[in-house]
Amino acid sequence: MATPIKRIEKDFLLKVLFDEQIPMMMHHVRTDYILFVDSVPKNDLRFRSDKPITGVREGTKFSLVFDYRGQTITFIATVMSVKDGIVIAESPEFLYKNLSRSYSRVSSPSDMKVVFSFRGERYSLAFPRTEEYVSDEIPEYSDIFNPKDIKELINQLSVWAFETSSGHKLVMFKDAKPASIEERIISETGKTLFIPSTQTDLPEVDTGPKKRIITDEVFRRYIESSGTDKMYVDETAARFMKSKRDAGIYSDVWSPIHFQEYVIGYIRLWIDEVGKPPFDLSIIDTIQQFAKVLAYSLKINGYFKAAQLKNEQFEGKVIDVSASGLLFAHPKQALAAALLVDSELDIQLTTAKRVVKTGARIVRRYKDSSVNYFGCRYTDIAPEDLRFIFEYIYGKPFTDADASVLIGRA
Repeated sequence: MATPIKRIEKDFLLKVLFDEQIPMMMHHVRTDYILFVDSVPKNDLRFRSDKPITGVREGTKFSLVFDYRGQTITFIATVMSVKDGIVIAESPEFLYKNLSRSYSRVSSPSDMKVVFSFRGERYSLAFPRTEEYVSDEIPEYSDIFNPKDIKELINQLSVWAFETSSGHKLVMFKDAKPASIEERIISETGKTLFIPSTQTDLPEVDTGPKKRIITDEVFRRYIESSGTDKMYVDETAARFMKSKRDAGIYSDVWSPIHFQEYVIGYIRLWIDEVGKPPFDLSIIDTIQQFAKVLAYSLKINGYFKAAQLKNEQFEGKVIDVSASGLLFAHPKQALAAALLVDSELDIQLTTAKRVVKTGARIVRRYKDSSVNYFGCRYTDIAPEDLRFIFEYIYGKPFTDADASVLIGRA
């Protein structure tokens, strides 16, 4: 996922573009250009090109890419005017690094129509939402947890928890909304509150491949965002941990149960017995496995069926497109709320010569004023469709070198 560059570093990089005359690559109207910054950046950017740029006018947006010390960086520049061969553009608000796409972006061709639809079943539920979409694919079963019988599944949890902890509980948010600080933070972040020992602070880092626990930094940010003055955050965090000790808790875990973008409940395990080993990270693996199986069990047993949405097609305004994905905008908040990172879509791209159908995954999202923007990466585009899209938007043949970029070999 692309990472926004902070203002100080952004200003430095824009100046470096001029000082070191670093070339910037741009593809516009099916033509490749090399641009350079012509003067010291101030309130605007002034470019010169290796050849005259076709069709440039006020409001034209350029997608520029350059390399600096091994890092690929991109930004969008909006043209204000062209004078004596120099393009004058607004200074960009953001530069981005850590790009996840394989090909450069170009403005959406005027004769291309794009229609979207959600892949799979979607629901409108009265549960807390998170900013992350979790696929509801069939989870891997284990000898411990089986989804066929919900009552038996919950009984299996009890048997396992009895061997592992002093106590446990399973809470669903259908009839009770998040109230305690623990319930609120796991609902808003979608992460597990893991307290291996109440004698110390929360873990400082999350070493898992996918960030899944509430670290000490995340917890303190949450306290501050909830209205606590910054100067009292440390005191509030210490008081929270003291309340655990006063209650006789030595080790504690609160893990959310996800269904798509919702947190439908949580599982809590705790230890309040002297001499019983504290929880380690393996406890999270098992709890989260159970949570996935439980959510899937609820789905196949019709728990969410009444709230299932019609999977209707919708159109979004395509801002730019590449051979590996596209960026589109959508103003409706109700729909935008369901378009989360990792959501999967079906996309149909229609041109005069060909209709391309492919799956796509949302890899980033952001909001500018009242408009929501979503960056998508194609997931299962057919080779012949990839070739067509490449040649259609870039206006040049698709080579073996281009193909190697897609699979990460160049």
